[in-house]
Amino acid sequence: MPEQPDFTDFVRRIRAGDQQAAAELVRQYEPFIRREIHFQLEDQRLRRVFDSMDVCQSVLASFFLRTAAGEYELEDPRQLLRLLVTMARNKLASAARRQYRQRRDHRRLTPAGFDALEHVPGADATPSRQLAGKELLERFRAQLNEEERQLVDLRSEGLAWDEVARRVGGNATARRMQLARAVERVARELKLDENQA
Repeated sequence: MPEQPDFTDFVRRIRAGDQQAAAELVRQYEPFIRREIHFQLEDQRLRRVFDSMDVCQSVLASFFLRTAAGEYELEDPRQLLRLLVTMARNKLASAARRQYRQRRDHRRLTPAGFDALEHVPGADATPSRQLAGKELLERFRAQLNEEERQLVDLRSEGLAWDEVARRVGGNATARRMQLARAVERVARELKLDENQA
């Protein structure tokens, strides 16, 4: 895992959409995410429904978009690992609740469809996978209004929320919440936080 100050640069590159940094993150952290998912899938019926790779790709896609939007303040590799593992647990728990709530016959289900997320850049990112990742970021940005895009751009430059608020007006907490709500809205619109089986 990258060490300080390399880690700060690593996060900056991810925030800026650097494909090599994204591939490196996948290479280093994907095994931890998949292992956590596997441990959490104790129910054999859910194992038939959810594939650890699908959930992992959903976590990574959500992470990349939210990081590009400047949502996360990451200081060290351990904090990043905790965030990714927590995201995996939450996505899996949410998907399992949805499955149980819908009372579906698990024997008839195929692995959960994370169709929109198959484009997460991996260590073996092909040009087509990289293009799909860029397309997702473009779709994400297209769903934001002009003010939200400005917040994303300033955060992508690595500015702290206080500096962002000085440049666009308002206070840091309000601007952070504005962007968090926008990211949630767009994630719902793009169905990034849903597991459609």
